[in-house]
Amino acid sequence: MKILPSEFDGKSIRRVYDETTETWWFSVIDVVQVLTDSTNANRYWSDLKRKLAQEAGSEQPYEKIVRLKLTAPDGKKRETDCATAEILLRLVQSIPSPKAEPIKLWLAKVGYERMQEMADPALSLDRARQTWQQHGRSDKWIQQRMTGQETRNKLTDYWSEHDIKKGSEFAILTNIIHQEWSGVSVTQHKDMKGLSSHNLRDHMSEAELIFTALAELSTRQIAESVEATGMTENKSAAQAGGSIAAKARNQLESQTGKSVLSGDNFLPPVAPKAVKTAKISRKA
Repeated sequence: MKILPSEFDGKSIRRVYDETTETWWFSVIDVVQVLTDSTNANRYWSDLKRKLAQEAGSEQPYEKIVRLKLTAPDGKKRETDCATAEILLRLVQSIPSPKAEPIKLWLAKVGYERMQEMADPALSLDRARQTWQQHGRSDKWIQQRMTGQETRNKLTDYWSEHDIKKGSEFAILTNIIHQEWSGVSVTQHKDMKGLSSHNLRDHMSEAELIFTALAELSTRQIAESVEATGMTENKSAAQAGGSIAAKARNQLESQTGKSVLSGDNFLPPVAPKAVKTAKISRKA
């Protein structure tokens, strides 16, 4: 799926990828700032929330907004209201602005593509392949990434059909599997790679992708063998599946002397800051 551009009209829109729920979240304040050019976007958003709360009708979009830590202009991480693309579309429609149209068009396109992908999941992988190729990934890496995603999809399909709620419960089970096979949580693994608002799997090495897939494949097959239903039974399957991959990882590491986990990523190199040289005046 394509993601919202990082800038509109010269203003940045912060975003963060939730690895465990596979969801992009966007800063509501940043979008409000782009649309309104308000000198106090926080106040505008606060007023809009009150307006939405007063409106009669069904569930309001602001109720699905979450507070996440994003990097502020001063470099510090602070909690701010964040929304998914779907919720953003509903919010944008509540803000009268000539600048809203580009964002509306993109959000509508994302929604249409998402419906297509739900009907035919292969479309999602095709779009992803094109994106990875554009970013210079090798054919071998792309194939492993796609194989891993298919394995992941089969596991989440099983969870959905066996009383596991998408969102928080998916996140808990995903983290259990990852912790078991790798020895670190998803967040810790992202920190190792210096990732913040990026998808961890898009920055895994070939080995990391393979062991992640092995852990998730093992988890699903164990869950299927006992017809695991609900969190308690699926937690046990997740621990067992991750443990199988951990044993394989330990064996490989003992043979090669190298860690499977890597701090490497595919982020573009950061341009070095220009060094200012002071002019020295010399007296004759």
